[in-house]
Amino acid sequence: MSVQTANAVDWPGRYYHVDQILDKPGPRTDPDFMAGDGVKDFLRNKAKILVIGAGGLGCEILANLALTGFKDIHVIDMDTIDISNLNRQFLFRQKDVGKPKATVAAEFIMKRVPGCTVTPYFGKIQDKDDDYYLQFNLVICGLDSVEARRWINATLVNLVDPENPESLKPLIDGGTEGFKGQARVILPTITSCYECSLDMLNRPTAFPICTIANTPRLPEHCIEWASVLEWPRVHGDKKMDTDDPEHIGWLYSVAAARANEFKIEGVTWSLTQGVVKNIIPAIASTNAIIAAACCNEAFKIATSSAAYLNNYFMLIGTDGVYSYTFEHTQRPECPVCGGESLDIRVNKDMTVEKLIEMLVERQDIQIKKPSLSTATTKIYLQAPPQLEEATRPNLEKKLSELIQDGDQITVTASSLPFDLTLRITYTT
Repeated sequence: MSVQTANAVDWPGRYYHVDQILDKPGPRTDPDFMAGDGVKDFLRNKAKILVIGAGGLGCEILANLALTGFKDIHVIDMDTIDISNLNRQFLFRQKDVGKPKATVAAEFIMKRVPGCTVTPYFGKIQDKDDDYYLQFNLVICGLDSVEARRWINATLVNLVDPENPESLKPLIDGGTEGFKGQARVILPTITSCYECSLDMLNRPTAFPICTIANTPRLPEHCIEWASVLEWPRVHGDKKMDTDDPEHIGWLYSVAAARANEFKIEGVTWSLTQGVVKNIIPAIASTNAIIAAACCNEAFKIATSSAAYLNNYFMLIGTDGVYSYTFEHTQRPECPVCGGESLDIRVNKDMTVEKLIEMLVERQDIQIKKPSLSTATTKIYLQAPPQLEEATRPNLEKKLSELIQDGDQITVTASSLPFDLTLRITYTT
């Protein structure tokens, strides 16, 4: 029997265990719960789900959704399969190395779960417009990129039209790091969004070029200088291989020499590897637990069969297995869902360059390449090159030379679809 023929068949009792939940209301079901054929029909014939990411977490999410009864699933991923993925991304085989993850994952699911249609897109989430995202009932993220999470979070918040309830698309976000993981439910404009919780993330590893080039203070600054600035200067177009011990050795020795010049301690071989490779351990069992939590929330939201998470679940598996849930509240000054300006107190002598450095390193902001302007002044623009060159002299100027106490600065970045408003207050 061909895959096409098999996909059209649902064998008797296939959803027996799922139907036990959907056939009758329970003590925690929503008042709008349509027990019986109504909710089954919506789940299996009308609900349309978008999964972003087809890696370790995404593979588990796709399989869980298909086996739960969702039949119209879309998946976006911009990566191709590497042999190092095969130990935990179980939808892939050695013959698939080099192929797009989204395409191979979709084909695998449709072959193994008859009746399920998975539509893949090999590319970036930024390639799609608002109409694309408006077609889905909910979105699940299985990403390993903070930047991509921030983009889709802001996009879904911006989609909300108060006069059109259908424009609100719940976002379920999952993430893992070693034996730790999290799953959360975001109702755009109603609950706290992803941007509200940036301060819960690990310290960002991106450093301003001006800092690593001129005034390094940390061992990481020296390593970034060696890899970002010195490597291309010395080696030209030769690509750095972070798996080559000779390349790591060169970076380590160059970074150590720079650290010694600036009397900075802490540059080690292992730290050099960690900085340039951005190593985050991936554990298959953690992926499975977090994916299950995300799909459980998707099922509850789609069917109203139980109360969904409000709004944050965390798993700590480093010393035994420990989990807890809590409600993360909205930040009024959140640039995505809050709307209020962020008050920043700075010294009158602070330069524009120092303010940019602070915006990059500050935990609750984390903008890699910020451009600054006011309603009347272009303070510093990262692009295009002509404007960057024209505004570059302002980097060495004091903020107090360019703006008055209480003025607002608009911060933008090409990687993020929103603006951040800062209200500057000077201290003596």
